[in-house]
Amino acid sequence: MREGHLPYAVVVKTAPPGFTPCDKLYDVGRCPHCAIASPNLNRLWADTWHTLGAEGWAAFRCNTCFGVTSVKMRFDTGGARMDSIALYPDAKEAHADIPDPARAFLQQAFQTLHAPDAAAVMAGSAVDAMLKKHGLTDGSLYARIDEALKLNLLTDGMAKWAHSVRLGSNRPRHADENRPHVSPDEAKQSVEFAEALGNFLFVLTAKIDRGIKAAETAKKSPPP
Repeated sequence: MREGHLPYAVVVKTAPPGFTPCDKLYDVGRCPHCAIASPNLNRLWADTWHTLGAEGWAAFRCNTCFGVTSVKMRFDTGGARMDSIALYPDAKEAHADIPDPARAFLQQAFQTLHAPDAAAVMAGSAVDAMLKKHGLTDGSLYARIDEALKLNLLTDGMAKWAHSVRLGSNRPRHADENRPHVSPDEAKQSVEFAEALGNFLFVLTAKIDRGIKAAETAKKSPPP
């Protein structure tokens, strides 16, 4: 959910006496599934609330991709509406441990999954930036993936995965006469690889470093 903005639904009375969210969920920045901005989310099902301040659940479906989002809601704000406490799944965000500009490119890839060509290009740009952060700046993206494997920055499996999604990410920039556009599934694979690469190269490393420091601090702490 966007910071400072709680998705909500207007309260509707039900019979027998009770309350339920209205047919639409408002103020959602992007669909958690297809990432389209300001999605049209229609209610599929909802609990019935009977007391102010009570919590319950509802499910809403995106009118664009038909993905279903489960929403935990609280009957609040004077009984006029129900505010969301949590969305499952929530909109994806690139991890803070991934350095810019790779993180910015990856975030744009998440946000453009509804436009496969754009998502694949952004995923390719994120991978390119990640490799450059490790000093791999010369040659094609494909060649630098191979170099990263030789330097043990990547596992053999990750390198094979990279080769399988690379054509999808590059096709919008170097149009293929027979298949000029990236399919939604190809774009999803490209974005998933870029996210996995970022987690492998940066997020996991940062987590290990923090764990080592925490362990060292714990050893220095006096016993209770």
